[in-house]
Amino acid sequence: MHRVRVVVHASDPISRAGAVSQLGRHPVIDLRDEPETGPGTVAVLIEDTPDEKTVARLRRVVRGEGAHAVLVVRAVREAELLDVIECGVGAVVWRHEAGPHRLLQAVLAASRGEGDLPADLLGRLLGQVGRLQRSAAGRTGAPVTGLTAREADVLRLVADGLDTSEIGAKLAYSERTVKNVMHGLTTRLYLRNRAHAVAYALREGYI
Repeated sequence: MHRVRVVVHASDPISRAGAVSQLGRHPVIDLRDEPETGPGTVAVLIEDTPDEKTVARLRRVVRGEGAHAVLVVRAVREAELLDVIECGVGAVVWRHEAGPHRLLQAVLAASRGEGDLPADLLGRLLGQVGRLQRSAAGRTGAPVTGLTAREADVLRLVADGLDTSEIGAKLAYSERTVKNVMHGLTTRLYLRNRAHAVAYALREGYI
């Protein structure tokens, strides 16, 4: 059985102890000490709200150390939402929902490089995507260098909330082709997941 290496970070020792206790019940979880964060590890960060220090830490853990990240928070302000996603965080859990099952679900999704966002947070993210798209539509000469037409088409549909099969049907591609396009894009631009790719593309004016 493949075990997932997990490191829990929390400024509050009681919160950290609670998460360690919950995750430690599952045989698939291999809990490690904090200094052992590295490639393939899932770092669980527990905070009230993500401030600049939290965002910097997420960026270091994901980009610098090659780990996956799960952010457990009470709230995320609009101004911080894209910052968190751009760091490469694909899994966010509300603290009031962070029971053993929910926390395990997020950790396993993060370990596979998948996204796991609460429905209300995903709605807010898509709302921001829509506003940025409308803003970008009013600008001329938006940069497209670095993205092929096919990559731009796929990313636009990802931003619209379509899954792999829906994107394939819309563009007459196989699901494998869609996955290959996303893999090539995220690998070339050092992006962690689809949400990160959409946030990056919007911020840079690609879509």
